[in-house]
Amino acid sequence: MSGQTVAAPSLAELKSSGIRFIRFIWVDLINCVRYRVIPIDEFKRLIESSKGGISIAKPGVALVFLNCPEGFTSTGEYNYKPDFSSLRISPYADGHASVMGWFSEKEPVKGIDGKGSLEVPLCPRTILRRVVESAKQSSGVEFLTGYEIEFILLKSTSPIEAVNDHGWSCSAAIPSGTAVSQALDEMAQKIIEAGIVLQMYHSEAAPGQYEFVTGPLPPLQAADALVHTRETISNVASKYGFKATFAPRVYQNSCGSGAHTHISLKSDRSTAVATVEGAAGMTEVEASWLQSLLNHLPAAVAFTLPTPASYDRMADGVWSGGTHVAWGRDNRECPVRLCGMPGEWNFEVKTGDATANPYLALAALLSAGMIGVREQIPLKAKNCIPQPSSLLYMERVELGITERFPFKVQQAWERLVADEALVKELGKDFVKQYIAVGKVRLDAIPVHSH
Repeated sequence: MSGQTVAAPSLAELKSSGIRFIRFIWVDLINCVRYRVIPIDEFKRLIESSKGGISIAKPGVALVFLNCPEGFTSTGEYNYKPDFSSLRISPYADGHASVMGWFSEKEPVKGIDGKGSLEVPLCPRTILRRVVESAKQSSGVEFLTGYEIEFILLKSTSPIEAVNDHGWSCSAAIPSGTAVSQALDEMAQKIIEAGIVLQMYHSEAAPGQYEFVTGPLPPLQAADALVHTRETISNVASKYGFKATFAPRVYQNSCGSGAHTHISLKSDRSTAVATVEGAAGMTEVEASWLQSLLNHLPAAVAFTLPTPASYDRMADGVWSGGTHVAWGRDNRECPVRLCGMPGEWNFEVKTGDATANPYLALAALLSAGMIGVREQIPLKAKNCIPQPSSLLYMERVELGITERFPFKVQQAWERLVADEALVKELGKDFVKQYIAVGKVRLDAIPVHSH
């Protein structure tokens, strides 16, 4: 378990290197990336002021296109302060750098612990930070996270026309000297220049589909890097006249695009090894986390699969993880795939896509597993070698495969509300407001889908 982090530059270093503007970014509850562009000298003045940031209307964290969800009005503002550990150059935009931040109240309000606090329970980065800190404090658990980022490169959106129709890892999908190969190379180079570890890229199975794989980082940094990587891909594609879409399902007769999340964990309080067939060396902490993840995953998908298109992608027999709650070593038809080698395991969670807010999706997954770590539950589900959907009912039961995922987002909300343990981890009021936002998005999707 190792992650590579790059120290964030200072504003002075950025200015001396030619940076003129700061993109002050936040990601709202429906995963719309929003930002304000601020001249670097003005940004310096802002952070040195007593306010320390910018004001953003409270609906700005939960706005659904131009619709205000239940519980939000036109009144009120949050203070948005930068997190300088997230500061990085944006090589795809000449002279620009970007930084994430924290939403805070202007005056203390009652927090989830009943005490006065400036924290905003709806701030996605705050939620993920709290989950990570809680895991460390309660169980000595630390995580690393990496992503497989899938997208389809289009040369036309109306009608939909991909840049090519070549298959998985085929050399013909990246023909040297073409605009496609130049765009892909530039995406890769700009990601690397931003300080993000890019492990590889290759063509995927659908027409015009590609995948970029980023290296492991602590969860908050990993989610930040995911946002930046997608922004890089989108902007470079646009430069070459292409459209990069991360939509979960573009073609009904081919593969969809996901955001497969690789998670590894360790505890400094317990290194005891569990007895798990097919997974030698898996620790008891890893085993408890895995079983608990499976227990709560049908509820957690309310965050990782938040749109109707998400459930179109999660089908059996197409290597998207399928519809049965199961795990398997190197089994790409299981929603949780055990990857790596003994002593270096990581869990690939396939139930995620780019319609999800990455901070909330990761917070839900980590929380789902930590419930069982704290209770020290044993791993009862067995290593599934075949495709789960190909098994008879009793064969699945023998492997501990007794649950299926919701088949639509409304069912996922129902599963979430019924999962009291996961709701407690994430906050009851937050879950209520998140679902309210989701309902407005569901109504708006037919109008705004593309």
